[in-house]
Amino acid sequence: MIVTGASQGIGAGVVTAFLDRGYKVVANSRNITRSGAFEVSDRLALVDGDIAEAATAAEIVETAGDRFGTIDALVNNAGIFFAKRFTDYTIDDLRSLVAVNIEGFLFISQLAIKQMVAQKTGGSIINISSTMVDHPIAGANAAVAMITKGGIEAVTRSLAMEYVKQGIRVNAVAPGVVDTPMHHDDPKELLRMLQPMGGISSVKDIVDAIVYLTEAGQVTGEVLHVDGGAHVGKW
Repeated sequence: MIVTGASQGIGAGVVTAFLDRGYKVVANSRNITRSGAFEVSDRLALVDGDIAEAATAAEIVETAGDRFGTIDALVNNAGIFFAKRFTDYTIDDLRSLVAVNIEGFLFISQLAIKQMVAQKTGGSIINISSTMVDHPIAGANAAVAMITKGGIEAVTRSLAMEYVKQGIRVNAVAPGVVDTPMHHDDPKELLRMLQPMGGISSVKDIVDAIVYLTEAGQVTGEVLHVDGGAHVGKW
């Protein structure tokens, strides 16, 4: 299995969870070897590199083939997010979001799917979206970032149908507020107000959803919200 954006937060949690379940994992981030998050083992390979570059995706897939022989699952966790008023976003902001969130997804997913099709044993792809695609929050201005996350949800459904006959399942997880380094400096009381259940999701909450979808053999084209009910409506 391949996990991108794997050096901290949700990505690191996914790697640990799947190693604990006996999976063989290729983990990627820009500086995953220097981060000290993981050590190479007989079931874990590390690949440094920017997922927005096609060469990084090629190295990840090549490493998976050389080390473990097959690619059975991919977790597209790598992504960037920043909030601004719509009129304050710049063209460079848009290009940065698209480069990582869309182009990075495209490069690695195309190669992984080609390999899964060649193997003829099916597979699983999990993408990471955001609850704000369906339920924008007044004051949490992220319209341009949501262009990319909304696109990820759309391509999740399209790919689920395109490759259903090959047994390749494609799903997404849409988190709300998650207790990761991204929110390290944000007031916790403010963050709790962004979920109707009044809590902040843990990394484990998101990881559990990813594990479920990876192993749920009859689930495809699904967007699983892990957001304390934020996507349901007003609160």
